[in-house]
Amino acid sequence: MSHKLLVVEDDESTAAYIEKGLREEGFTIDRCGNGRDALFLATDGSYDAIVLDRMLPGMDGMAVLGGLRAAGIETPVLILSALATAEDRVTGLTAGSDDYLTKPFSFAELLARLRLLLRRSKGVQPVTKLDCADLQMDLLSRKVRRGERMITLQPREFRLLEFLLRHVNQVVTRTMLLEGVWDYHFDPGTNVIDVHISRLRRKIDVPGEPVLLHTVRGAGYRLGLGD
Repeated sequence: MSHKLLVVEDDESTAAYIEKGLREEGFTIDRCGNGRDALFLATDGSYDAIVLDRMLPGMDGMAVLGGLRAAGIETPVLILSALATAEDRVTGLTAGSDDYLTKPFSFAELLARLRLLLRRSKGVQPVTKLDCADLQMDLLSRKVRRGERMITLQPREFRLLEFLLRHVNQVVTRTMLLEGVWDYHFDPGTNVIDVHISRLRRKIDVPGEPVLLHTVRGAGYRLGLGD
């Protein structure tokens, strides 16, 4: 079931950037650009989490947050703000927000923080192991094995495989990989992804074993059994 999020951001380019990334990750998104609309939308309690810009026209984010909490709406709220001092963060958190992320930010960090908030709100324990067929990754020990074979990965290869394992049987685009693994918000025009995919493929797909890492021509890559 897709999580439904409300993104409240008055800067059009930032809002579109966040919405695009979250939709690609499978979230259902509503978006608005001012505090009054945000308070109206959020008070129905239908959202799983809210991304709330602190500085908004009409009614600022802190007032929106106060209105929600006064109405008994306990939806997790992540505040986005260019106000980055320790005092600013403390003010935001003590006002009732669940997290506080300063601008500029990476989409990968925003996504990770949202997922943590969603897990906490549902009482779900953090995932510590990922797998696909006989390929297994232990996030705590940082060990990877396929069947009985241990696989040694470089840090970037580990992050790449972790990202793919979190999207098993899904087509992962270059944009998703650049942002999720390299924290790039633009395509550097190099073959960095192809090189790392090639190295990873040689390590996890050896002759005699079913192929797990597939190239989807014109779309990206997919980790899973079958073509």
